[in-house]
Amino acid sequence: MTRTVAQHADKAPRFWRDDALPFIEARAIADGREVCYSRHSHAHFSIGAITAGRSTYLHEHAHFEVNAGTVVLMNPGDVHACNPIDDQPWSYLMLYVETSWLTDLQHQLGFAEDQEFRRFAITHVHDASLFAGLSDLYAVLVDEQQDILRKHSAAVEFFTDVQQRLNPIDQPLREPNCKLQRAADYIRDHCTQLLKLEDICAAAQLSPSYLIRAFKQHYGMTPHAFLLNQRIQFAQEQLRNGKLIADVAIAAGFADQAHFQRVFKQHLAATPGQYRG
Repeated sequence: MTRTVAQHADKAPRFWRDDALPFIEARAIADGREVCYSRHSHAHFSIGAITAGRSTYLHEHAHFEVNAGTVVLMNPGDVHACNPIDDQPWSYLMLYVETSWLTDLQHQLGFAEDQEFRRFAITHVHDASLFAGLSDLYAVLVDEQQDILRKHSAAVEFFTDVQQRLNPIDQPLREPNCKLQRAADYIRDHCTQLLKLEDICAAAQLSPSYLIRAFKQHYGMTPHAFLLNQRIQFAQEQLRNGKLIADVAIAAGFADQAHFQRVFKQHLAATPGQYRG
């Protein structure tokens, strides 16, 4: 078993991963003024807690101000960003959970077996019990004195509570757009390659003008921004597997390491080296 906990200077991002629990990853930021995000999304489910101060929270097309005690939630694919307000200090912690693991938990709790991941309608909530539960789970995960059974059990217990509180079974699903989904799938499947707009349009059977307009409206980012986001997700997996940063940059489809470093930091508010640990 290999455990990875990246710890640098106090203001640097801290990441936690454990090969024994591959479905979950954690991070903490002690000073949010040191990090800024561009609009981005993840393939997994994300949930975080603002532990001090306040910040902006962009979620899809909405804009909120969140403060200490707030829990924020991002479904897989939700475009979002959190950034400081007027250089005021703020801090937070985040958990990233594989969609397949959370979907399986949903099925165990009574969601229809033939349904895929059921999205959360709530983007953020000020709930003291939920905030405490998330903080406690983070503390258990990063505690090297806790065994794997304790950590796994704590994760199941917390996310069961999240489901029952915030995601009732009768929650309506977002209406899919099949052609835009095909475009997104094509970008995901070919994200490390040099893509042309006409290839994406052909895969989705959409005109360029409609694709550009509708894709941004639906996903909250342009096809190009979506492509960069997918490349960063690909790079994260490669870095977690110990690959060299220079090799990951090329494999992910970036022209050079400098471009990769810049885009990676825009998406994760951390350098590839900090993330790799």
